[in-house]
Amino acid sequence: MRKRVTSPAPKELATPDLEWLDVEQLAQVEVTSEDVAYPIESALVPGEESGWRAAQPGEQTIRLIFDRPQRLSRMWLLFIEPDTTRTQEFVLRWSPDGGRSFREILRQQWNFGPPETIREAEDYRVDLAGVTVLELAILPDKSGGEARASLAQWRLAG
Repeated sequence: MRKRVTSPAPKELATPDLEWLDVEQLAQVEVTSEDVAYPIESALVPGEESGWRAAQPGEQTIRLIFDRPQRLSRMWLLFIEPDTTRTQEFVLRWSPDGGRSFREILRQQWNFGPPETIREAEDYRVDLAGVTVLELAILPDKSGGEARASLAQWRLAG
């Protein structure tokens, strides 16, 4: 019998090892709501720990407006919900014309069920050229509850 002892899977999810774009230098960010203790920079800037959270319940939108059109090849998102059982939906869209029109990249639903299911990590390969605006719309609770949208990390690669 051949046997090998392996280490257990890590408890914390880290972003895949990759050269991420410096969104702070490349784009302006718009957000529909922001809890002062959890600003959007905490989800976009590597090394920040707390992530972003909306100040009120309901659908929220995060919009990255690039200074120059960008080529994007990968998007990585991490959502963490340690407290509330809920079904979340998010939509990623992009615009080639400064936000006059948008094209949907994907629509995803996830069921959070703490304490077992508290993390949703999404790693998408894309081939987008000329991206002037990237938009993430989050509906934190499809049943209309009082959950607030949050985002632990959002990383982009060119």
